[in-house]
Amino acid sequence: MNIIITSIHFTADSKLEKLLENKISKLSQFHDSIITANVYLKIEKNQDSDNKITEIKLDIPGSELFAKKQSNSFEKAADSTIEALKKQLLKVKEKQKK
Repeated sequence: MNIIITSIHFTADSKLEKLLENKISKLSQFHDSIITANVYLKIEKNQDSDNKITEIKLDIPGSELFAKKQSNSFEKAADSTIEALKKQLLKVKEKQKK
């Protein structure tokens, strides 16, 4: 799986990137043919503390899966985004079995 991390209007530190790569690579246990994972990290310019946004788009054969979550840290936002994608991957796998 190819993982592309893009941080928009800021530079993500290598520790965050490694953490994301590690967590995203674990998604392959739910669907073994994930081609690419595009990760977008954004900071919304508002005064709210929940201004960190993580978007992940997964390319799998025949479809694209997408999830976007917002939290007060990229780690928490990434965890919820990955959890949402895990559910989507399980649904896709279930449909393929039928």
